[in-house]
Amino acid sequence: MGVRLVGFRDAEGAAAVGTLTEDGAGVVPLAGLEEFWSDPRRFLTEPGAGRPAVPVAEVELVPPVLPGARVICIGLNYLKHVAEGSYAAGGVPPFPTLFARWPTSLSVGGAEIPVPVDEDGLDWEGEVVAWVGTTLAAATPDEALAAVVGYSTFNDVTARRAQKLTSQWILGKNADGSGPLGPLVPAAEVGDLRDGLEIRTRVNGEVVQEGSTDEMVYTVGETLALVSRTFTLNPGDLLATGTPSGVGYSRTPPWLMQPGDVVEVEVERLGVLRNTVVAAAGSLVSDRDPRRR
Repeated sequence: MGVRLVGFRDAEGAAAVGTLTEDGAGVVPLAGLEEFWSDPRRFLTEPGAGRPAVPVAEVELVPPVLPGARVICIGLNYLKHVAEGSYAAGGVPPFPTLFARWPTSLSVGGAEIPVPVDEDGLDWEGEVVAWVGTTLAAATPDEALAAVVGYSTFNDVTARRAQKLTSQWILGKNADGSGPLGPLVPAAEVGDLRDGLEIRTRVNGEVVQEGSTDEMVYTVGETLALVSRTFTLNPGDLLATGTPSGVGYSRTPPWLMQPGDVVEVEVERLGVLRNTVVAAAGSLVSDRDPRRR
């Protein structure tokens, strides 16, 4: 399986980082969250060999994300997705459309994703996230790409009603628990996304998205370099690289996930991320909602 890093809460409730055992049933503690991100490359080359593992069932898995991390997202990064959203009238912009998530919106595989109270359902967006491992300021694209220490499977689950209230997307992109992340896989095991990793999203077993990372308009190195010329990127910051075509709201009729639906994002070399949608208290939808496919 290779190295797969996850976050978890220790017995005192502090966030820490560990590596999953080969069978995925245990986690080997490596370091506290702050300590890990002070020198992530060291911990990636020394993944806890010989240390005792703690059963995953006995810990709370959490994203290995610093509270002050920036989660930067590319909104439109696959040409077919640009076209399906009717964004292509003026052609492809010279610079990426960026928005932000707060770390508190992130979760992990297996976590439930609640439908916010005013939404008719939630939309899926299977993606890859890149993790920054060193400080970047006014970097070149090559320097920025070299600073990436790992990648994760990501689902940029979206509250479309909230997203479309204004021209700014942040509200619809920060619903509680709407950003599940898979384990961090070292960049050395993943290779260059420009070589093409397959991305596939399934809802209740039905394939709804298929794409490849070599279809990206704006590459990881170019985008991180662009951002670094305005504000400094720090170890632990994340870049969500955008989703292929096949999202639910662009379909006829639109298809939004309902409580009880199971969504899976599978990325080559990164693994499968699986989550279940649930109804939040007071939600417009329920576990018996007739709109569920």
